[in-house]
Amino acid sequence: HETIVSGKLFNRGERVCVAASGGKDSTVLAEMMTTLNRRHDYGLDLVLLSIDEGISGYRDDSLETVKRNKDQYQLPLTILSYSDLYGWTMDEIVRHIGKTNNCTFCGVFRRQALDRGAMMVKADKIVTGHNADDVAETVLLNILRGDVARLQRCTQVVTGADGAIPRSKPFKYTYEKEIVMYAHFKKLDYFSTECIYSPHAFRGYAREFLKALERSAPVAILHLIRGGEKCVGVQSTVRLPTQGTCDRCGYISSQRLCKACVLLDDLSARKERQRGVIAYDA
Repeated sequence: HETIVSGKLFNRGERVCVAASGGKDSTVLAEMMTTLNRRHDYGLDLVLLSIDEGISGYRDDSLETVKRNKDQYQLPLTILSYSDLYGWTMDEIVRHIGKTNNCTFCGVFRRQALDRGAMMVKADKIVTGHNADDVAETVLLNILRGDVARLQRCTQVVTGADGAIPRSKPFKYTYEKEIVMYAHFKKLDYFSTECIYSPHAFRGYAREFLKALERSAPVAILHLIRGGEKCVGVQSTVRLPTQGTCDRCGYISSQRLCKACVLLDDLSARKERQRGVIAYDA
């Protein structure tokens, strides 16, 4: 509540999409938003939005949890799939590219899918369950990549204010362990299995380092976030890309084609090359 009020995340009468995956973070977020909206009379119209990436044995099971959450919190639910939006599922993508770079595809597609879903239900804002551990991991990743532009905005509680639909992170200062304990003691219904492709993600290395750091200094997570916040404005001379729209799909982009369309072109090219190899072998 303090983060919501101090950050002025919402205005009365707004329709807010709760990004729901069925996991602990999004389930606690849905429960907390429903409770606080009622307790403090925010006057928000809350809806659940889920993205089906097409990961067999993972997302299909977690969506069943989201459907139960829909009934438990009495919130309308919209589900969008990669297959409908892009013509590919993550299982198909992994079969073509392997497991070394699949999280890049999924992250780009999911980000755009959430925006498209929110626009479809005429939402004013999106709220996500990213917690303090997630934000600290992102700070680490952007430091490792030397990505000044993203380091400048990854610690902001509200992002995308100049984009399609603003996103906010009410759990920005909430430890992952606090969310787990809350879900446990409130006996919330959530899906706890990790994505079958995430062990191969680069983020996993940052997560392992962060956990080791936290064991010796529990406050390290908040220190990383605070450090990231202090970086905002330091690189004021860095020229950020100018936002426009994708020539093909109309989504926001600083280039002629958005990142999703570029990745889709790459997938199509890989598919054609594989067809050529198969035809040659035959």
